[in-house]
Amino acid sequence: MNRQVSEKINTFLLVLPWILVLFVFWLYPLIYSGYLSLTEYKTLTDETTFIGLQNFSNLFSDPLFWHALWNTVYFASITVPVTLIIAVLFAEIINQKITKFKGFFQSTYFLPSVTSLVVISLIFTNLYSHSGYINNLLSMMGLPKSEKGFLLDTSTSLNSIILMDIWLSIGYYMVLFLSGMQTISKDLYDNAKLSGASFWQRFRFVTIPGLRSTITFVLLIDLIKSFQVFIEIFVMTKGGPLNSTTSIVYLVFDNAFNKADMMGYASAMAYILFFLLLILSFFQIKLSERK
Repeated sequence: MNRQVSEKINTFLLVLPWILVLFVFWLYPLIYSGYLSLTEYKTLTDETTFIGLQNFSNLFSDPLFWHALWNTVYFASITVPVTLIIAVLFAEIINQKITKFKGFFQSTYFLPSVTSLVVISLIFTNLYSHSGYINNLLSMMGLPKSEKGFLLDTSTSLNSIILMDIWLSIGYYMVLFLSGMQTISKDLYDNAKLSGASFWQRFRFVTIPGLRSTITFVLLIDLIKSFQVFIEIFVMTKGGPLNSTTSIVYLVFDNAFNKADMMGYASAMAYILFFLLLILSFFQIKLSERK
């Protein structure tokens, strides 16, 4: 066996675990889910009946699906831009080295990102309750409070989860932006200062263009994460009240595991979400490539 063949075998053995994981946990479920989306599968009896595109036809005429899609789009349209803007601003403040406690603030902001999402959801459930800290604080300040609790009111339930998600995500993306800022050449800032550029002008014409690839990456992963919101809703509201917080992923879960004969319908819904994210990601990448 010559050296070139030996290197190819070694390379294959090194990537084999990743290939197996990709096939078992991604490719096979994707293919099998596509098959189930064309069937009526009953989980209790393991009966499968091929029905073609009937699940997709039923899906597009289901008002609950469109309501869940609207909730998901609304969730993403608020969390993604607000999280990005605040994360960039926090990263810029820390990058200016205006505080002696830079490491402390950086770790504090990042801490929620490494804390269990289930634990954070339970904490915020108590904070948002009728007798929770937020209502008590509003009462102390003489401001109107939620009579039912923020998660039990259809007008505030989804927005409450959005606020929690923004708070949770800021620290993680701030660290990414901070890393990107530290790769920007200091000479660009020095030249801008010599040219009389203000702080805002340096931020707009030096920092933001220098963070172009980082911003694209953050937008992409945060968009995907927002469209896949599930744990917060599962722990905090179960999609209620009156489906006001039901997302696409939660609706997929509810149909797949809480209803005996809806696995195929849930698979069709999951495929719609998959292609929707694929299209959004494609257009986002193409737009980011434009100068």
